[in-house]
Amino acid sequence: MRENFCPSSDNKPRRAVGFWLLAVALVILGMITIGGLTRLTGSGLSITEWKPIMGAIPPLNEAAWADAFAKYQRIPQYILENRGMTLEQFKGIFWWEWIHRFLGRLLGVVFFVPFVWFAATGAIKRSEALRFVVLFLLGGLQGVIGWWMVTSGLETRVSVSQYRLAIHLGAALLLLVAILWIALEYLRAPAPIGAEPTKSQSTGMSKRATGFVALVYGQMLLGALVAGLHAGLIYNTWPDMNGRVFPEDPFYLSPFWKNFFENEGLAQFDHRIGAYIVAGFAAWIYAQGIKLSGHAKTSAKAVAIVTIFQIFLGICTLLLMAPVWLSAAHQVTAALLLCAAVWHAYELRVYQPR
Repeated sequence: MRENFCPSSDNKPRRAVGFWLLAVALVILGMITIGGLTRLTGSGLSITEWKPIMGAIPPLNEAAWADAFAKYQRIPQYILENRGMTLEQFKGIFWWEWIHRFLGRLLGVVFFVPFVWFAATGAIKRSEALRFVVLFLLGGLQGVIGWWMVTSGLETRVSVSQYRLAIHLGAALLLLVAILWIALEYLRAPAPIGAEPTKSQSTGMSKRATGFVALVYGQMLLGALVAGLHAGLIYNTWPDMNGRVFPEDPFYLSPFWKNFFENEGLAQFDHRIGAYIVAGFAAWIYAQGIKLSGHAKTSAKAVAIVTIFQIFLGICTLLLMAPVWLSAAHQVTAALLLCAAVWHAYELRVYQPR
């Protein structure tokens, strides 16, 4: 196999772009992790206003803290769930949400400033700039989606809508996938960025690996529904569901389709089945990867290892009734599995047998 690293000094600026994009991906992973902790600690509704610029400054004195707390005391989550919370307790949930939003602002800076530099120095060619602009706009849209999600819990609900939570996570994951793929192109591409693969590269394995990326993505959205419905707090046995194969009353909601999105038991069942499918697909990837070489083989092993660890975390999370630290680890490991899947799909796309 011909490896795709480009050692020439002429490629150093392009490789720098690749490493920068990997750094951006790490910030997104950090946002996903903190976002999970924000949800798990019930902190997502603690900041009831969206101020993209001025909101970067947290309360700096007691009067400002009192004002932020007073605004929180007007929403249903406080009235129905947290009545009697002290100011110090409020600060505890406030900081989780503030850090999450701060990382979003940091992401914008970490992306935009180096992009301008790389574009000005020619490391990013003019013909390649459009997709970076699209990525930047997608990042901005993610902020809007995040606020749209928060508003769903400010008037009548005590938590955010599971639909909007899934959309918010889904948009973040799309951004992560796109950035990681482009980073790999800059780091490892043997041909000009955007060039079509040869016929020898467009194998069935490559297409199925891309399908695995879509499968993991869908499984993570199912996980978001489980999280939004707090469905991890029921049926805390495995492999059965409190002695059952199927949850009790799986289709009691009307119309029928609502059960897949609003029935806690069925949402958890679907997520379990999705995990089994992911595990089977990952086992196939590993079996096929043994026949490969180089980075394609390494990435197949990475998919298998992360999948095993993720399933272990998922089972432990379920059995222990979703403790905060374990649930957060389960979410970030899912994102790492998605990254491993993207890496493997890319390696198969550029793989050339000996």
